[in-house]
Amino acid sequence: MYIVGFVIPVPEDRLEHYKLWSRQAASLLMEYGCLEIVEAWEDHVPVGKHTDFRRAVRARPDEKIVFSWQKWPDRASVDAVEKAMSEDPRFDPPGGAPFDQKRLIMGCFAPILSTASDTA
Repeated sequence: MYIVGFVIPVPEDRLEHYKLWSRQAASLLMEYGCLEIVEAWEDHVPVGKHTDFRRAVRARPDEKIVFSWQKWPDRASVDAVEKAMSEDPRFDPPGGAPFDQKRLIMGCFAPILSTASDTA
């Protein structure tokens, strides 16, 4: 198992556009081997004393935080889809992403614990 995680500032009035965009992206990612995708819309993101999700992505007052992760079989699968994203035009839909991609945080992680399986 391999995890790709995201913290994304999305304008609050773009929620429906984000839902549509993320469904389309999820369909493609699943086609390329992604096992599971979770997209979570900010409900309670406290302001931290030193840092927090909102400061990490320089979120504006009109933006909500999306916390998202993808579960992949392994790193090789993620490497393959990253290559495909530059070659498959379906990954570049008309209108683009409904958020400022320059402030998105993304990282790849090798699990050290998973209560859902014995694979970590």
